[in-house]
Amino acid sequence: MTGAHGDEHRELREQLGAYALGHLTGAERDRVRAHLDGCADCRAELADIAPLAARLAAVDPRALDETPASPPDLGARVLTRIAEERRRQVVPMRRAAVRRRALSAAAVAGVAAAGGVVGWLVRPVPDPPPLEPVAVQAVEPGVRATADLVPHMWGVEVKLTGTGFADGEVFRVAVTDDDGREVPAGEFVGIGAAELRCNLNSSVLRDDAVAFEVVDASGAVVVRSEF
Repeated sequence: MTGAHGDEHRELREQLGAYALGHLTGAERDRVRAHLDGCADCRAELADIAPLAARLAAVDPRALDETPASPPDLGARVLTRIAEERRRQVVPMRRAAVRRRALSAAAVAGVAAAGGVVGWLVRPVPDPPPLEPVAVQAVEPGVRATADLVPHMWGVEVKLTGTGFADGEVFRVAVTDDDGREVPAGEFVGIGAAELRCNLNSSVLRDDAVAFEVVDASGAVVVRSEF
C-alpha cells in the first residue's frame, strides 16, 4: 500500500497499541474503530495485542516504589515467546503474518515501558474482572461447549471450553455487535475428544456485543451463543 492511503494505514496501525490500552482521545478512538471495520489485517493485529493489553490495564502504577527500568533482553524475550507460540500451532502461517504480529507485540511492550508500567511488579496486581457465563448452543452433533465473557476496556474476551471439535480442523470465531457486524475474535485448531480451552478476543465492547459464533473450515456454524 503506497501513497497517502499507505501513510494513513501505517499511522492507524501504529495507534493500535494505544487503542488497546485506552490511551486515545475520543476522536482518535473513533477513527481507529472506523479503520478496523474495513481492515482485516489490523483487526488480526489488535486480536494479538489484546491479551497483553488486558494485563497492562490491570496494573496500578502507584503500587511501584519507583519506576523500574526495562530489562535489556525485553525485545528478545518477546520475540522468543511469540516464536514458541507459533510452533505450537498446527496450521502454518505466512512469514509476513508472523513478522507483523511480532512487531505488534513489541509495540505494546514499548508503550508499557515508556509509561513506566511493566509486567513485573513488586506487589500483587488487582484481581481479574469477574466472568459472565452465557448460554451456548452446540449445532454440530458430538460437540459440547460452555463459555464465559470477560469485559475489558479494549473489547470483550470469550473464554470457550468444549469437546468434540474435529481434530486438526481450523475453527474461526466472530463476535456480533448490536449493529449486526461480525468482528473476528480469533481461531483455534480442534483436538477431538480432548477438552479444549480457548481465550478469544474481540474489539467489540461488552455493551455492544450481543452474540458469538464458531464456524468450521467450510463456514458452517458449529457453536452459537446469544446474550
